[in-house]
Amino acid sequence: MTVNETTETTAEGAAPEHGVLLTDVAADKVRNLLAQEGREDLRLRVAVQPGGCSGLIYQLYFDERMLDGDAVVDFDGVEVIVDKMSVPYLSGASIDFSDTIEKQGFTIDNPNAGSSCACGDSFS
Repeated sequence: MTVNETTETTAEGAAPEHGVLLTDVAADKVRNLLAQEGREDLRLRVAVQPGGCSGLIYQLYFDERMLDGDAVVDFDGVEVIVDKMSVPYLSGASIDFSDTIEKQGFTIDNPNAGSSCACGDSFS
């Protein structure tokens, strides 16, 4: 599994960076989905919310907003944003995409998850 190089913004006042990685396969899938949407103003937002059978759930969705405190990393044209409350839960996590006969969809490998449920959608 390879991970795209990130471009770092060092300008004063720029959004802080997060520690989430996006694989090449996942970045390509996001690019394809954005092309289908026909919008260039959307970013991939990754968040952690209370819920699920293990206590916390992941949320991945397209968002046009940049909120106060959001952290952002650009993966070769795909911006991934994480809200300030989710950054500690997601630092070091890797997002991948699988498209096989057994499963299809985005997966998150999170070293911060102490345990997860059988479905893989929630963690603690």
